[in-house]
Amino acid sequence: MNFAREGFPFIGAAALLTAVAFGLALARRSYTLWLVALVLLVLALWVAYFFRDPERSGERGDQLVVAPADGKVVMMTEVDEPTFIHGRALRISIFMNVFSVHVNRYPVSGTVRHVHYSPGKFLNAVSEASSLSNEMRSVGIESGANRVLVRQIAGLVARRIVTYSREGDRAV
Repeated sequence: MNFAREGFPFIGAAALLTAVAFGLALARRSYTLWLVALVLLVLALWVAYFFRDPERSGERGDQLVVAPADGKVVMMTEVDEPTFIHGRALRISIFMNVFSVHVNRYPVSGTVRHVHYSPGKFLNAVSEASSLSNEMRSVGIESGANRVLVRQIAGLVARRIVTYSREGDRAV
């Protein structure tokens, strides 16, 4: 199992805290400390699970669009998209809960032509207002004659968005 590199400090801190708690529980022979250590172990395992980055397989290509994120499709609607598409576009919203893989991938092959960061709030990602006012990052990809925009929106829990995409990068 691979892990997102941004998660290593969090995974390490959770593991260290858990190890200290188990060490104290063992040294003091305290049932309360054993309980705390077990709770911290579950939390540490969840932190590692949150930052997992599983390998993805399957077909890819210029004429194929795959889901960029794990989660649940919660809305499909037509919208005006002025920043990259410059016109009408189909928006597919995918909600990721705390148990979803939070590593996103390119949905199409092509060339990155647009990267934009917008600071904002951290409202509950389920609300419609979050898609307008929350912190977000957008990556636009040219795939042949088509343009695809991927927008990641922060939420109440997942408050940090990291992208390594740069204009001119090859999206594969």
